[in-house]
Amino acid sequence: MGRASCCLILLSFLIVTIFVGEIHGSKQGRALDKLQKAKIKGSSGIDVSLFQAQEVHAAVVHNSQDGLKGRDRIEKLPGQPEVKFDQYGGYVTVDKSAGRAFYYYFVEAQRSSEKMPLLLWLNGGPGCSSLAYGAMQELGPFRVNSDGKTLHINRYSWNYAANVLFLESPAGVGFSYSNKSSDYETNGDRKTAADNYVFLVNWLERFPEYKNRDFYIAGESYAGHYVPQLAHNILYHNKKANKTIINLKGIMIGNAVINDKTDNQGMYDFLASHAIISDEAAHDITKYCNFSAINQTSECNAAVDEASNDTSFIDIYNIYAALCNNPNLTTHPKKNSIVIDPCSDNYVYAYLNRGDVQEALHANVTKLKYDWEPCSDIIAKWADSPSTVIPLLHEFLNNGLRVWIFSGDTDGRVPVTSTKYSIKKMNLSTTTTWHPWFINGEVGGYTQVYKGGLTFATVREAGHQVPSYQPLRALSLIKHFLDGTALPNTHRFD
Repeated sequence: MGRASCCLILLSFLIVTIFVGEIHGSKQGRALDKLQKAKIKGSSGIDVSLFQAQEVHAAVVHNSQDGLKGRDRIEKLPGQPEVKFDQYGGYVTVDKSAGRAFYYYFVEAQRSSEKMPLLLWLNGGPGCSSLAYGAMQELGPFRVNSDGKTLHINRYSWNYAANVLFLESPAGVGFSYSNKSSDYETNGDRKTAADNYVFLVNWLERFPEYKNRDFYIAGESYAGHYVPQLAHNILYHNKKANKTIINLKGIMIGNAVINDKTDNQGMYDFLASHAIISDEAAHDITKYCNFSAINQTSECNAAVDEASNDTSFIDIYNIYAALCNNPNLTTHPKKNSIVIDPCSDNYVYAYLNRGDVQEALHANVTKLKYDWEPCSDIIAKWADSPSTVIPLLHEFLNNGLRVWIFSGDTDGRVPVTSTKYSIKKMNLSTTTTWHPWFINGEVGGYTQVYKGGLTFATVREAGHQVPSYQPLRALSLIKHFLDGTALPNTHRFD
């Protein structure tokens, strides 16, 4: 999800990462760092076994949705330019007895919305908001101006390619909530996947015109867990019912947590190859660190300490990005750029904490006993987080689903090396060899296709939040994914 760090790293490295995140005005690192710290300690009780679907009680799957779609329609957001598409926001109850409800924001396609596919976007963390990052800083139709009061159009919004649904989950994230406080202490991968499935089934009852539409799931960072786990639940319940409940066609994950061991090793190899950590530190990490183990040697810890010092004053989520040196709001909006402003976290925070904005979004602010935050501080602990999702990716390929994995090539947290190592663990033969892909006559990145149709694509000059840094290339990527067409391998102008 967004700029969250996403690989299993050592405690000393985590402490520095949290400090850097605060410098940059981004809170996305906190939730994942907390989870990874707990996993490393090995004393937290986090279940790291392989993911399995949870049964969903029939009583919570089909709540009445009569009349709720019309109530959820957003007339206009404060400070919003005029648009010609419909947008909606509201709550779907996922557990009536607990009073647990998830907030969603939905934008219909810019054109031919009745024919376009439905795409669900999930950010990760765990604990970070898809409204804060996906919708407002990456692929949504608007971005927040530096005054924290007005919006401008994102010319490369993904609703040019699909009807896009953003979901805040689990309970406690963004505007999503539960009336049962213990829910905030029992979140984990399995519960999140089960609740996401219940949300989706009920949302489709509220928007029945999308029931039979081609459906895709995409996300980044810790959504490397969320997306495959939700897809697995969909396949499980379709097969159990012997019918298509949700018409899932494929998944796409970017800079994604896939396999802890390779994610870790790939991060340090990337930092070494980009002259960020020393050759000596990289050598010692390779020699002394066992990323399959819980407790590390003193030699490993010393090498990681050295590496953490070397990364302290850059944006690890985009190693070439500018930092946020002035987080204050401006009286008048700055001149807009297609590339994300490094202080955009602050603008979004100010905007989404405005009462008129929350009212327009239909956010149930009376249920919230805290300021809206881009990443949740109230999720007390995480119950389960498997060390790998590779078996799920194999399952999807075996069931004919489209699977794409993309990687912004300047991300240092779940870098391209981590993703390449993780894909190599899948032991798939190559069907289309490594080659550049193009957009508007320039190299957009590089790509390779594997047996079963798995497509891996890099996005050139993009950090962890790919659509923030390279919006045109990201839009081209999602269009080709949804169309099921290969990325262009010629210099033509698309």
